[in-house]
Amino acid sequence: MRPLDYERSMEPDLPRHPSRYHVFRRAEWAALRANTALSLAQADLDALRGLNDPSSIADVVDIHLPLSRLLNLRVAAARRLSIAVEAEFLGRIAHPAPFVIGIAGSVAVGKSTFSRLLQVVLARWPDHPRVDLVTTDGFLLPREALEARGLMRRKGFPESYDLRAMLRFLGAVKANGRHVRSPVYSHEAYDIIPDRFQVIDRPDILIFEGLNVLQTVSQASAVASDFFDFSIYVDADPAVTEDWYVARFKLLQRTVFSRPSSYFHHYRDLTEAEAEKVARGIWRDINLPNLMENIRPTRERADLVIRKGPSHAVEELWLRRS
Repeated sequence: MRPLDYERSMEPDLPRHPSRYHVFRRAEWAALRANTALSLAQADLDALRGLNDPSSIADVVDIHLPLSRLLNLRVAAARRLSIAVEAEFLGRIAHPAPFVIGIAGSVAVGKSTFSRLLQVVLARWPDHPRVDLVTTDGFLLPREALEARGLMRRKGFPESYDLRAMLRFLGAVKANGRHVRSPVYSHEAYDIIPDRFQVIDRPDILIFEGLNVLQTVSQASAVASDFFDFSIYVDADPAVTEDWYVARFKLLQRTVFSRPSSYFHHYRDLTEAEAEKVARGIWRDINLPNLMENIRPTRERADLVIRKGPSHAVEELWLRRS
């Protein structure tokens, strides 16, 4: 299957360096599934989908199964190389380090659902049944610290994270550390949960998902992507993503925000028009600047760019040339 010639695309927002990518339309990518079996039922999909996310079994078949096949090949190659180098150079056989996949993208673009589906599909391969998923939300500074530093309206921007803790976590995972802990974040409380941790213990694959995981600017000597074996950027037109954000905000306003324990409980009585106005204000004042200044500029660093259309369906994929 020959990918589309980059120059033939009329999309004005393609990367500046066409030679870096193979560009596939959805049907071309789906054909790369080969004989990879579908092991996900509709009930599994319903449990994994995020709010206002219409991901379907067809999306899993067309997008996730070919991707799982590609990643299965990558994992196998990385293991063979690691074992061969350790045996030949050091004279010993070491436990292969976890294969780490970074997934980046905007707020509301659907990367969380994409990551959960990828986790389940990858775990069905017998070669790597232990697949863990960690989000960068756990490495946000606690709300008290953000308030003290005047960063509450910069939440999600690079400076709102404990980057050193994030890098220590990734370094420990990549060094085959046992029982490595990641803090747990509550979207309802809008804060880190004290003394709660997700424990990672030598998985076959770790998926690390968050807004800024491909950032190159760091207050430390390393960046998160130094620890990645493969990286994915989930992309959509910012105007379309804004509409998805507004729709999700309205749904939350009618559900989660009604709980007294919700940090956004004060939004519970907004009319639909008021909720839309608030949501668009948050998007334009916070999420859009973060996307355009910090997140989208990292897109071309990804090994795979997954481009969604207005219906949330993936329409095109860019795979970095080897």
